[in-house]
Amino acid sequence: MTRVLSIISTKGGTGKTTLALNLAVSFREARKSVVVLDLDPQATATAWSDARQDGDSLSVLSCQHGRLPAVLQAAREGGADLVIIDTAPHSEAAALAAAKAADLILMPLRPEIFDLRAIANTVEMIQVAKKQPVAVLNAVPVRGPKVAEARGALAEMQLETAPMTIGNRAAFGYAAIASQGVEEYEPDGVASVEIKALRKWIAKRIPG
Repeated sequence: MTRVLSIISTKGGTGKTTLALNLAVSFREARKSVVVLDLDPQATATAWSDARQDGDSLSVLSCQHGRLPAVLQAAREGGADLVIIDTAPHSEAAALAAAKAADLILMPLRPEIFDLRAIANTVEMIQVAKKQPVAVLNAVPVRGPKVAEARGALAEMQLETAPMTIGNRAAFGYAAIASQGVEEYEPDGVASVEIKALRKWIAKRIPG
């Protein structure tokens, strides 16, 4: 059965594409067939895929949100275990389409006041699709009390938050330059450990 994971935030700069691509690599490393659908007109994920050299089974496709149902059906017929949808910021139509299609919605945000203030719009839009997102604290500073403060603020909003965080680590940037995931670039690094933990948690939420 094909499962659909949508990465949604109507705010820019939350790390949606980085999270989507690293999770895709992690699931592929766990021997799952993965398709990434790039709904962002900037096509950052597609460009990352085009620069890869390994010719593996990780497929990244640029897709307009209006064609999402047809492309998802093709992925199902092709035997994909998981489809990850990477959405654009400031595009509620694309985000709503991705939300409607999802078995699980991750809403990445940085533990900063501006991100916390901005998520209300994202949550409201997702709830129009009669879904509930799971917040993921992303690009978290290595030191400081911001995680606890952010978790408290999210709890007050009655939002579920993933139990693990993704740190603000240089490995993500270096891996992106090499058109790799952190598990390929630095398999034993802390960033890889964090992504693996999130991947295992997702796999329990939407087993395939």
